[in-house]
Amino acid sequence: MSEFAWIVLLMGSLGLPGNSPVRPEETIDATRATLQQDLAGILSRSRLKEAAGVLIVSLDRGDTLFVHNPDLPLAPASNLKLFTTLAALYYLGPAFRYSTYLLATGPVRDGVLEGDLVLYGTGDPTLSDRFGAGVLDALADTLVSQGIREIRGSVVGDASYFGGPGIGGGWQDKYSNALYAAPASALSLSENIAALEIRPAAVGGRPVVRIAPGGYGIDVVNRATTVAQGRTRVSVRRSGYESPLTIAGQVSRSAGSVRYSVPVSDPALYAASALRESIESRAIRVTDVKSVQDPGSSPLSGRSLFAPALGLGGRVSVLAIHTSPPLLDVLEVVNKRSNNFMAEQVVRTIGRVASGDGSLVGGTRVVEAFAYQVLGVDSASFRIFDGSGLSPLNRVSPSAFVKLLEFAAQHSGWEAFWSTLPQTGSPDGLRRMLGTEAQGRVRAKTGTINQVSALSGYVQARNGEWLVFSIVNNHAPNSSRAKRVEDAIVIRLAHFERDNPTSVGTDPQAAVLGGVRLDSQSGIR
Repeated sequence: MSEFAWIVLLMGSLGLPGNSPVRPEETIDATRATLQQDLAGILSRSRLKEAAGVLIVSLDRGDTLFVHNPDLPLAPASNLKLFTTLAALYYLGPAFRYSTYLLATGPVRDGVLEGDLVLYGTGDPTLSDRFGAGVLDALADTLVSQGIREIRGSVVGDASYFGGPGIGGGWQDKYSNALYAAPASALSLSENIAALEIRPAAVGGRPVVRIAPGGYGIDVVNRATTVAQGRTRVSVRRSGYESPLTIAGQVSRSAGSVRYSVPVSDPALYAASALRESIESRAIRVTDVKSVQDPGSSPLSGRSLFAPALGLGGRVSVLAIHTSPPLLDVLEVVNKRSNNFMAEQVVRTIGRVASGDGSLVGGTRVVEAFAYQVLGVDSASFRIFDGSGLSPLNRVSPSAFVKLLEFAAQHSGWEAFWSTLPQTGSPDGLRRMLGTEAQGRVRAKTGTINQVSALSGYVQARNGEWLVFSIVNNHAPNSSRAKRVEDAIVIRLAHFERDNPTSVGTDPQAAVLGGVRLDSQSGIR
């Protein structure tokens, strides 16, 4: 049975009110009752009812259209990114930019830097090919332009602007091998994913392992063997984030190189090592490379929220500053690509800027306070342990998501928030519900982890009325089935139609969300 046919079967009959003459308010009540009956039937037939929460509210009329366990605290998966995103827009703003500093801790005499060269990060997640390559090369060129030919000290990757662990609370050890779970850091490169190249050596010898760029930031235990013939079979695993990467198996002597992508365990060392490689390619001599995580061990002191305060008696100088693209560009990747790494960077940035604590705990406390004090979310239905939703310990209710979506539609940052949401039928949006009434009329965030599926966002009904919805499924034995249930509910909402929607009655082409006009197809006008 096709996915579309399965959804139609779930939806059953889309009942419509009869043709007998009734008062307008009775027609509206009957239409709502039919909707509720249809949605209850979808949930009942799905066999996901007990561990699911659903809440649907009209933005135009303000009435509740459907409820099912709306206050049940549930694991939200990546729907949590909606809270991270809106809190970032609230505390930082869409135009916020990160800065990465190239600093010298000593004077330059006769082309020799008599001190350390420090690459100091403030959480920028955009130092990657996704946002344009060549940042480290540009920083290395700065040294050439200033006549530096040798660095007597170390190249230091300084990640002390944040604090605490780079992973989320409750993250499992197996995540350490997953590209979707790279650790966060104040100094990050290539989204903290390294390219591992394994090449054959002499028969009987260990294959040659190269980490690009730079060669540092990952401890490797090489137990693989080069063989004269046979297939190349290699496993690359680590048992935890602090464990070395173990390479096992065999590499055929006649085979080419084998490539893997792996999360790095020391992002700051990885970034500093890559910078060292760029520097040495310009014939600048470097002594060694190291990283700093603890503020007490940092060569900088008295740092402010936004930049290192150069308080070492004039012995520290700024050689170059790289400025990131605006935060909105990052948030679009967070929601449209469901990028966990960037969400974790952002939540720590929120904590550092809003409270002075750039740890995960600092960031989640600010987001929780935002939910409780600004959005009015019940503390019993909201507790978070990361910024991405990857942690199975997170708990958010459908009613909390609806409060967030309602607030966003009235906030000054609405246009920015709306632009981050995936849209059905858009090339960078939701590849779901295509060819249905919901295509082009839904903006929503997906969420998936083990036995969890969620979808929360906005849908425009057939009469132009805008609805907010949150659907969260836990203990789902099959995520595909859970997503078909979500789609069936949203498609039914797209079919919903009743007379006299309050804010669209004078203009059937548009609805009003907090004073912002939305076109039914393209969003912000």
